Amino acid sequence: MIQLFNVCKSYQKDSAALNNLCLKIPKGDFVYITGPSGAGKSTLLKLLYCAEKPNRGQILVNGQNITRMRASRIPLLRRSLGIVFQDFKLLVSRTLFENVAFPLEVQGKKRYEISNKVYQALKHVGLHKKIHHYPLQLSGGEQQRVAIARALVVDPLVLLADEPTGNLDFEVTLEIMDLFKGANARGTTVLVATHNREMIRNFPRRVIALENGRLVDDSTP
Repeated sequence: MIQLFNVCKSYQKDSAALNNLCLKIPKGDFVYITGPSGAGKSTLLKLLYCAEKPNRGQILVNGQNITRMRASRIPLLRRSLGIVFQDFKLLVSRTLFENVAFPLEVQGKKRYEISNKVYQALKHVGLHKKIHHYPLQLSGGEQQRVAIARALVVDPLVLLADEPTGNLDFEVTLEIMDLFKGANARGTTVLVATHNREMIRNFPRRVIALENGRLVDDSTP
């Protein structure tokens, strides 16, 4: 599903965000990407959804070499990905329905299909009764659940989550992780970048540890 071959990424001459990274993540895997701040966790995810390009190396996602992908084809790749950010990135001037519907509209889905899928996605995260609310009317945990609904509404092959529980209390973290586990059980490959060791202890999965842009550990409980 995801393969990285000797991937290097630098933002400055003397500083490597990722250094000769080699990884293989099979379809349907659930993986934590861990490490201290600056280890390269966010950079790795950005490379996978083509927000950044590596300086060297090859990256394959679902059999496609995304390092050689034309810019015009990147939106098509992203249609198969779900992305969850720590700061939610919801459109505050749009309702929950409109936020979750947005990726389906980009895909050109018909209106009746959009309405059904958005309702089901919000119901799945327990927010269908607030479908016409706006993001700023919700708590932080509720906003993150909307962001997850938006990521999952497209039935992604891969779900990428960058510190998705960083600003949330432990009870909400448990709810978020249950949603990720459910997506993984339905066949989605899940990558979660996090430094939350308590979450990893409570939901043990494969752990890929980075430090100074290098792979320092790859273990499965």
